[in-house]
Amino acid sequence: MNLLEINVLVLAYLGDTVYENYIRKHLIQSGIANVNELQKEAVSYVSAKGQSYYLQQMIDDSFLTEKELDVVKRARNYKTTSHPKNCDIITYKYATGLEALIGYLDLDNQKERIDEIMNFILS
Repeated sequence: MNLLEINVLVLAYLGDTVYENYIRKHLIQSGIANVNELQKEAVSYVSAKGQSYYLQQMIDDSFLTEKELDVVKRARNYKTTSHPKNCDIITYKYATGLEALIGYLDLDNQKERIDEIMNFILS
């Protein structure tokens, strides 16, 4: 299977779950034991605004490879007119780019690279 031929929204669909799972584990391991507190803390990472911010930081720091940037750009440029009410379309597209990248790396069994990206985000 050629991963670059998979619809970027499908990659984002997978990446969303992988990303959120990392965040939840991190917050639990940090000692947060209350579900409401976990949810409140998780939002800053898993919201479109948060994801867009972290992706922008990685781009600004030249943290991503060319191939990774290609996946991000494909997702960011995917034609869509719908987005959540709580953010603008540009923010949503960047968040989708990050999720698609995580999904791509997961399907490509690049767990170590996902760890590096998540450590960047969580540090």
